[in-house]
Amino acid sequence: MTENIEAIDDENVENITKTANSVQFLSFTLGNEEYGVDILKVQEIRSWEPVSRIPNVPAYEKGVVNLRGSIVPIIDLRERFGLGHVEYSPLTVVVILQANFEDRSCVMGVVVDAVSNVINVDKSTIQNSPDFGARVSTEFINGLTSVDNKMIMLLDVDKLLTLEEIYENEDNPLQAIS
Repeated sequence: MTENIEAIDDENVENITKTANSVQFLSFTLGNEEYGVDILKVQEIRSWEPVSRIPNVPAYEKGVVNLRGSIVPIIDLRERFGLGHVEYSPLTVVVILQANFEDRSCVMGVVVDAVSNVINVDKSTIQNSPDFGARVSTEFINGLTSVDNKMIMLLDVDKLLTLEEIYENEDNPLQAIS
């Protein structure tokens, strides 16, 4: 009987260690590439619905939606990353994310081609983002990992959704939304 208790204890310790060393990401696709965001930053996943357009904002800023009484800006990640625009399909979704920067929090939706899965990633398998030099911005990439022989770019939601252009321009209508 004592041997079984010890085996269970060792198994529990191993499971606790695995849990402590892993983090969960929501993975999604943009074109042929797979990306991930920390699952703790995800508030919800919604199907694409038309937005209220805001004039004089970059093309990747699609507009705003009313989400249970809160005005939420929506950006198209495909366009934000310079991957071009595609027509939205029934698989197109909006992932509602919460970002924190400076002393405030911001809720924003990102349009993605499709949501893939929730993945568990061992922290030790996350590699630093590559350095492509000053001409290529990778500050919003936390790292890279491989899951089922697919490379997944792990995004830093706080840096991705900062959208300096919005907060630097006091005349921007989205300024009042945050």
